[in-house]
Amino acid sequence: MGQLGRCLDHDPDQRSVVRQGRDLDQCAVAGQDLKLGMYTAVMEGRDPDKRDQYAAPAEASDPTKRADMREYLRVDENAVVDRDGVVADFGRYLRLERDLSSHTVRAYLSDVNALLDHLDGQLEVLDIATLREWLAEQHGAGKSRATLARRTACARTFTAYCHRRGWLPTNPGLLLGSAKAPRPLPAVLDQQQAQAVLDAPSEGEPKELRDQALLELLYATGVRVSELCSLDVDDVDRERHVIRVLGKGRKERSVPFGLPALRALDRWCIHGRPLWMRAGSGSALFLGVRGGRIDAGTVRRVVHARLAQVEGVPDMGPHGLRHTAATHLLEGGADLRSVQELLGHASLNTTQIYTHVSIERLRAAYRQAHPRA
Repeated sequence: MGQLGRCLDHDPDQRSVVRQGRDLDQCAVAGQDLKLGMYTAVMEGRDPDKRDQYAAPAEASDPTKRADMREYLRVDENAVVDRDGVVADFGRYLRLERDLSSHTVRAYLSDVNALLDHLDGQLEVLDIATLREWLAEQHGAGKSRATLARRTACARTFTAYCHRRGWLPTNPGLLLGSAKAPRPLPAVLDQQQAQAVLDAPSEGEPKELRDQALLELLYATGVRVSELCSLDVDDVDRERHVIRVLGKGRKERSVPFGLPALRALDRWCIHGRPLWMRAGSGSALFLGVRGGRIDAGTVRRVVHARLAQVEGVPDMGPHGLRHTAATHLLEGGADLRSVQELLGHASLNTTQIYTHVSIERLRAAYRQAHPRA
C-alpha cells in the first residue's frame, strides 16, 4: 500500500480529509504524496493496470469526463509544462477534482491567464511580491472589491496547485491576505409588489403560460436561475407539491411550492408546452420558442419585462426574486435554518443577510408609523 496507505490507516481523520479533497497542503506535510488530491488518494496503492476499474462513480456515466480523468491521472509531474499546459492542467483540476461549476472554472481560468500575462508567461518568477503587484494593478484599474476577492481566491488556489505539482518551490498564496467583498443588502419586492407582478393578465398564449409558470416557481421556491433551467418534467411532484433541484456542487434538495405555482405549472404543461415540443425537447420542463430547453438569458428577459409592466416596482433579475422569496419567508416566521435548506446555501452565514433585510424593512416601518420614531 505504501506510505500513503500507512498514513491513512494510522489516522482515520486524515483519510476523511483526503476523501473530501480538503487541506491538501497539510496532507503533504504528513508525508502523503497527494499530487492529485482525492483522486490520487483513491488510486494510490492500487494496480495501475486496474485504475479504470476504480474510476470515480460520478464520472463513470460520462465518457468524455472519464477519458479526461484518465488523461489527468497520467500527467507526468516531472515534465516541463508550458503556459498552455499549465492552464489546461489547472482547468482539469478545477473540473475533475474540485468539481466546480463551468462558470467558476471559466472565471478562474480567465483570472489565471490575466496573472500569467502580468508575469509575461514566466511562472517561475511568481512570488508574493508579484501577486500583490498584480492585485494592486487590478485595484488601480478600477476593479470592484468583489472581483478582487475572487481573483485573490483564484490566486491562492492556483499557487497551491502549482506548488503541489512542483512548478513552484513554495506556495506564495499562503502569504496573501483576503480581500473581503462588500455584502450590500439585496433589493427585494414587498409583498404587495410581488402580488402585482404575479397577477398580470394572460390570454392563454404558450409564451404567457410559460412566463407565468416560471415566475410563480421562482418566487415560490427561491431557486437559482440555473436550477430552474435544468428542471425536467419528472422533477415536479404534483401530489406532494415539491420540486427536486440539483444545486451547486451537484447537491440535490427538495423544495416545496404552493397552489398558485402548481396551477400555473399545470396550465403550462397541459396547454402550452405540448405546442412548443420538438424532437429535441426531451424532458425539459421549460422550453424556448424553438422547442429547446430554456436558457438563463431568456429567463432574465422574462423577469425584467414583467417587472417593467408594474409601476413603482424596482428592476431586478431572477436572483432578485430569490432574495424576495427568502425575505418574505423570514418575515412570515420561517426560521433561518429552514430558509437555508430551501435556498441550498452551504453556510448559514450566507442566509443571514436576509435577516438584515427584514430588520431594515422593520426599521423603515417603525420610522414611518411610530409618533416618537
